[in-house]
Amino acid sequence: MDVENYRFVDGLWAHRVLHEDILRSAFSYQAHHDDVFVATYPKCGTTWTQYLILSILSKGEPPKRNIDFMLASPFLELMGAEAAERMSRPGVLKTHLPFNKAPYCKDAKYICVARNPYDVCVSYYYHTKGFTPKSVKDVSFATFHDLFILGKLSYGDYFEHLLSWYEQRNLTNVLFVTYEQAKKDSELWALKIADFLGKGYGDELRKEPALLQKVLEVCSLENMRRVFNDNIPNLFEDLLSLPPEKALKSVEVYRNLDLLEEMHESEAFVRKGTVGDWRAHFTPELIAKTKTWINKKTKGSDVMQLWSDIELP
Repeated sequence: MDVENYRFVDGLWAHRVLHEDILRSAFSYQAHHDDVFVATYPKCGTTWTQYLILSILSKGEPPKRNIDFMLASPFLELMGAEAAERMSRPGVLKTHLPFNKAPYCKDAKYICVARNPYDVCVSYYYHTKGFTPKSVKDVSFATFHDLFILGKLSYGDYFEHLLSWYEQRNLTNVLFVTYEQAKKDSELWALKIADFLGKGYGDELRKEPALLQKVLEVCSLENMRRVFNDNIPNLFEDLLSLPPEKALKSVEVYRNLDLLEEMHESEAFVRKGTVGDWRAHFTPELIAKTKTWINKKTKGSDVMQLWSDIELP
């Protein structure tokens, strides 16, 4: 892994795939009262949560093509404030920004999803590998782990990001959930998210069990793989080839950037989505280093109690 692919943009440590002008437009976006944000550190179940919300809003008929998904639920830091302004409403915005940099409005809604640091590290490794040039020879998990605990990846330190949102968990317009909770009882959390979006959404799902099951089925891992995995490699091409009525001026900055060639092979965008995959990757030495890092970063906080029931080291 190579830190040369990263730089600070107004205090945010970010991969070069995120253009500075678009990042700054994301920082300056003025949140609308009817905005719904999915706010996560990378690889914490973001896409699954977005797709679940869109499924609830659309009565089980979310976008079936990745490009349509991106327009219905724009990635703010990749597509910019323009995409957020032009998003069809009700819709949902994706952001990986920490709370202090995220657009905030007391009337907007924020669904924050947290995932245990061990599984995040593994999932982020495979994701980052696919954005690492082949000229970088060392793409081992151990090397990536060092960057992870140093916060030398897009969006910086995992715990600084997590704690920035965890400290807001009692705000009435913030719903804080762990990925592990949501995966363990998807029906329960689908209803909680629906209620958070608006009581009518939750009531409708309770009155129509078939609709609830439809929402859950379209958000299954198998279906999401069909929707996303074949289309991700063409993402920038798709964004740049939108018809005039849908085209985004903000993404034109990507037209002449050679971002995705000669990169290391990676696994699918929607990978395993499991809890506990870390066990196949962490050596005793890496576990010891991780525990030391966790103890240092969480001193004075009870945040790790979020995962007290899943047998972390």
